[in-house]
Amino acid sequence: QVQLVESGGGLVQPGGSLRLSCAASGSTIRLYTMGWYRQAPGKQRELVAAIAGGGSVSYSDSVRGRFTISRDNAKNTVYLQMNSLKPEDTAVYYCNAGSAREVASANFPTWGQGTQVTVSS
Repeated sequence: QVQLVESGGGLVQPGGSLRLSCAASGSTIRLYTMGWYRQAPGKQRELVAAIAGGGSVSYSDSVRGRFTISRDNAKNTVYLQMNSLKPEDTAVYYCNAGSAREVASANFPTWGQGTQVTVSS
């Protein structure tokens, strides 16, 4: 079982940038599809970006062109570079790992604490 810890959130002005990190332990992330999710108050959790074990990436329409997901296999860490941030990006951001189907459906039994991203002037 892979253990994941999210970090890097904070308060940023509209148009600013943040880089989130998802540090894994217990297993190599190369064995999994990794996903970044976010959940704003009163809204459903949504998948914003995913990276497969082979390196292919995908993004939700709302973040495509602004966010970049990447992985550093040596550090066993997945990143989410967030640029041109908007107030609508405000949410708790989570990462998780599993099969491509699990990541796409957000079908996980547990979630970590996540990291808060607040975009406000």
